[in-house]
Amino acid sequence: MSVDATTVRRIAHLARIAVTDAEVPHLQGELNAMLAFVEQLSEVNVDGVEPMTSVTPMEMKKRADVVTDGDIADDILKNAPATEDHFFLVPKVVE
Repeated sequence: MSVDATTVRRIAHLARIAVTDAEVPHLQGELNAMLAFVEQLSEVNVDGVEPMTSVTPMEMKKRADVVTDGDIADDILKNAPATEDHFFLVPKVVE
């Protein structure tokens, strides 16, 4: 796959990047080089390769899936202009 000058201008327009006519050939070469590299990656045999989280062998850190209130309700209520019985008080908006 190769990118032509019209496509470069369209990509620049979609990305909201100002590109002069003098810059188009350079960008066209850069985009074509990137696409050629991606095409090379599709030729790599990855059968039997497990997805990795990092290039170094490690396990993902996992936290316990436990529902808590965060134990900071008092700190949060300190920011409210008005509270009552551990709840926020808000002005009535509907009659």
